[in-house]
Amino acid sequence: MWTVIQQIAPYAIIFTIPLLITALGALFSERSGVVNIGLEGLMVIGAFTGALVILNMQEMMPGQQKATWIGLALATLMGLLFSLLHAFASINLHANQIISGTAINMIAAAITVFLARNITGSGNIQISTLKPFNVPFLSDIPVIGSLLFTRTYATTWLVLAILLVSAFMLYKTPFGLRLRSCGEHPHAAEAAGISVSKMRYIGVMISGAFSGLGGAVFIVTTGGEFNGTVAGLGFLALASLIFGQWKPLGILAATLFFGFATTVANVSQVIPSLAVIPPVFLKVFPYVVTLIALIVFSKSSQAPKAVGEPFDSGKR
Repeated sequence: MWTVIQQIAPYAIIFTIPLLITALGALFSERSGVVNIGLEGLMVIGAFTGALVILNMQEMMPGQQKATWIGLALATLMGLLFSLLHAFASINLHANQIISGTAINMIAAAITVFLARNITGSGNIQISTLKPFNVPFLSDIPVIGSLLFTRTYATTWLVLAILLVSAFMLYKTPFGLRLRSCGEHPHAAEAAGISVSKMRYIGVMISGAFSGLGGAVFIVTTGGEFNGTVAGLGFLALASLIFGQWKPLGILAATLFFGFATTVANVSQVIPSLAVIPPVFLKVFPYVVTLIALIVFSKSSQAPKAVGEPFDSGKR
């Protein structure tokens, strides 16, 4: 069994990282008071932008990793810009946030497939992926070295660094206090001189940026091909946010769980000890556990109190 864990751990982490950064983005949005179920669409926008930029940049800079990082940066920017549609509808127009997020998902899927088909003729954009590497010295550590520090990607450490910075910002800085107050007691925040609309815009924009980055990371660390979808990772990220009780470390644990569970389901048929279990049971296992957890912990949910509620400023 230990050998099996060692074999699947690097692949589980590869799957976990885009899920983690997207769920972190959703955390900022919901902590500010705006529900964002458009994570899937924002990831698709990021994946498309990243793939398109990398494809064109690789022709100008063949064999270089600079193209990949430029693609990741522009995917992050495009995710941020696209999220402004959701922010405007939810904050300025007081639209239903669920409907707005659903529209983001539909628009993103349609426009990226349309553009990809016009650009490539097939709807798919193939690019070169990042190269995995073993972390010097750390990969030689007994037990955990082979689990965490082999066949790793630079994007893995980038996202983990963002996780630490995000946790610090949310709980140790005035910005984090203001953001969280807008999701808990927006009228009290406004009375204290905080611009609730501004903070909610920032939360949604961070969500869009992180989701765009997550979509691009998914492309450059897995198949290296954009085909109009990110395999439902956006919805899994939303489930991870709820399962993690809207806390950074809880989200990390939830995404790791989903990452390992999904990887086990995908490779179960080539592992003798798991091949005896029907694949469908392994595929639905993480979702069933999430539903059970939501039922068990529903009364002690840590969701922001004002999340999803439009805010009407008392100022006229």
